[in-house]
Amino acid sequence: MSTNRLANDLNEVLERADGALHSLVNSHVLVTGGTGYVGTWFVEALLWARTHLDGTGRITVVSRNPTAFLDRNPHLVDNDALHFVTSDIRSLDLAGIPTPEFVMHAATDASAALNSNNPDEMFSVIVEGQNRLFGELARFPRPRVLFTSSGAVYGPQPPDVSHFTEDYPIPASEQGKGSAYHEGKRAAEQICLDATSAGTAEVVLARVFALVGPHLPLDIHFALGNFIRDAMQGGPIVMKGDGTTVRSYQYATDMTVWLLTMLVNGTPGRAYNVGSEQAMNMREIAASVAAVAGSGVACEVLGTPTPGQAIDRYVPSVARAVSELNLSNVVEFRDAIRRTIDWHCT
Repeated sequence: MSTNRLANDLNEVLERADGALHSLVNSHVLVTGGTGYVGTWFVEALLWARTHLDGTGRITVVSRNPTAFLDRNPHLVDNDALHFVTSDIRSLDLAGIPTPEFVMHAATDASAALNSNNPDEMFSVIVEGQNRLFGELARFPRPRVLFTSSGAVYGPQPPDVSHFTEDYPIPASEQGKGSAYHEGKRAAEQICLDATSAGTAEVVLARVFALVGPHLPLDIHFALGNFIRDAMQGGPIVMKGDGTTVRSYQYATDMTVWLLTMLVNGTPGRAYNVGSEQAMNMREIAASVAAVAGSGVACEVLGTPTPGQAIDRYVPSVARAVSELNLSNVVEFRDAIRRTIDWHCT
């Protein structure tokens, strides 16, 4: 079996999420979307904990392409705790699998291209997939479910709102190009709340914001991933916008600790933001990437700010997760960049 390049990070997760992982390692955990960025980290952490805590549990992953996942993660081949159901989430059939005590539902392709070019498909994957999953979960006695929703449910962030709280009013509808992802997540959250009210499942909502870490794609619409790619290639780091867009980024180990804790200890029917409160504009973000990469990497801004134009901002408040679940972010932003670069270079 090949070496796990995430060993140091996974040991960190094991130490910080020890309580939640002790509740999971002897259980059957069903993971949908387990081969995406969030799901991969979740599966890695569960399998690592099972080994190091002498657990006896099972992890069942729903994926359209398990072979591709194992090709990317050869150290997981032949792991006797890992099982796959090969299926699109919309045609999922869980007949015959053991009863899952816990479910991590992360089966959404966060693809800007799909959202823009085929919005009906994007909406279908989220909403029809959600209905199918809960229909299948009705086979089992009231499992605990964590649904990875998105900060996108809040819609555009107004200029007078520095950080979205979970109590911010969710728009009833948002029409227009690129809105299918937002609308789908809102509808999916309601399905979760309905299932919780009906007593068929205990569903916790995790509204995930921007992330960084190993497994982050460097060649799609994620700005920070593009910046890291540019820096690894020697630069320049190219900002297609005007550099004023504001984001915050949570490192993968922090994210994983938070999601594990929410699955086990979150209040059913309650939403929690998952992310970082450290707001930075794209110029600052690019400068941090350049500083970590070193060797004189330059930054280039292609756009020009428009006077009077509202700044595009996407930053959560995480006060609820901190106060109710005793969570915190411990990986500083530049260290998150360094760890991500190091992983891609090994």
